[in-house]
Amino acid sequence: MQDDRLLVIVEDDEAFARTLRRSFERRDYTVLTAADPDALTTLLADHDPGYAVVDLKLGQASGLLCVRALHAHDPAMLIVVLTGYASIATAVEAIKLGACHYLAKPSNTDDIEEAFRKATGEKADGDVDAPLDTRPTSIKTLEWERIHQTLAEAGFNISETARRLGMHRRTLARKLEKRQVN
Repeated sequence: MQDDRLLVIVEDDEAFARTLRRSFERRDYTVLTAADPDALTTLLADHDPGYAVVDLKLGQASGLLCVRALHAHDPAMLIVVLTGYASIATAVEAIKLGACHYLAKPSNTDDIEEAFRKATGEKADGDVDAPLDTRPTSIKTLEWERIHQTLAEAGFNISETARRLGMHRRTLARKLEKRQVN
């Protein structure tokens, strides 16, 4: 039986997971945490959460694996993906795999609850008055999105990503250091 206020947080950053946990507990959620896909699988064997917050990058693993597992466990579960390095490609994949929303870090508990509310229809599903960005996407943003997409496709393997992009591994490592992947 699903517990309506049971939330699972899948996050490998212990400090951030602890902060989110405390914040949701103050809002009367029962919170469970998992640091990786294996821990999530173990957790789902004994619990049936109604909500999930999943970090996109979990060490060397992809949070998209967790989104797929959570959605397979319960298609009605509301899943929000958080990431420090958002891209169109991963947002689309997260939604295809069953996430109800995708938020860029820094996001707080209010942002996450708002995403849950939007998914349950307590608010409109979309905002037709959202401002349209008239500025074209910059070359740096396009490059970063391409790197991110290839990194995700390569299972977050730096060497394989560099090979697929046709760049030296060190060059890719320097680019990733400038813009941390979370």
